[in-house]
Amino acid sequence: MRAKSRGLWSIHAAVLLFGVAGLFGKTLALSPHVIVWGRTLFASFFLCLLLPALKIGFGIKRRADLLGFIFMGAVLALHWVTFFHAIQISTVAIGLLTFATFPIWVTFLEPLFFDERISLFDLFISVIVFFGLALVLPEFNLSNRFTLGALWGTFSGFTFALLSVLNRVFVAKYPALKLTFYQNAVACLLLLPLVSGSLGTLSAGDFAQLALLGVVFTALAHSLFIRGMRTVKAQLAGIVSSLEPVYGILLALALLGEVPSLREILGGGVILAAIISATWFRS
Repeated sequence: MRAKSRGLWSIHAAVLLFGVAGLFGKTLALSPHVIVWGRTLFASFFLCLLLPALKIGFGIKRRADLLGFIFMGAVLALHWVTFFHAIQISTVAIGLLTFATFPIWVTFLEPLFFDERISLFDLFISVIVFFGLALVLPEFNLSNRFTLGALWGTFSGFTFALLSVLNRVFVAKYPALKLTFYQNAVACLLLLPLVSGSLGTLSAGDFAQLALLGVVFTALAHSLFIRGMRTVKAQLAGIVSSLEPVYGILLALALLGEVPSLREILGGGVILAAIISATWFRS
């Protein structure tokens, strides 16, 4: 198998694993804070072992970079907590589809960090995405749990967009896996005071699922994605990444019996088509 084909399969596997991660919000009867704490604990532990094996050091070049890592870890914790909260109060489909709006938030955040302008095409795509988001919403009523789930999922997409832009700032100076390690480790430490009272109630089965989520569906997934990016163009990787909601929704249908509504299918189709089109055009 050629290196490019192996890289493409590696990215597909990573995106599939990312899509499965959302299902843990339904299978684990735990608060989002505890789920994210466990996820980041086991992910950072696995990466702590992996980095020396890959001959990647733990050194940080400047004190200002350490502050940046702490801030990114806080953003990561907020992102995953709101993501799992969105899924728990609504459905896997709503959580994943509204989170998938993050590339649009990136469009508006990048000019704040880089010398770039928002194009008319980006504004056009943004309008289409928000139209798709409106289709996903059953009604704009804050007493409706599906509406609240969509809003929390959209906020999760915004926080992930902020994290993506910050990663773009630091990835020129540090390996991606090192950034992933520090972000998970910081998120774990920041969440510890919030979950310490609940840890005594966790069963062995809970810890096993959290370990699976952290090692396989977080650390390993990131490693596979970064490995695939060595031989696959960013354009193609971005398009494949758009399949994460598709994988997650199909698995939720097969494993949890969650059937997406017609509005979710139509709105999700509009959102994914717009994101894929924007990725192709930008590249």
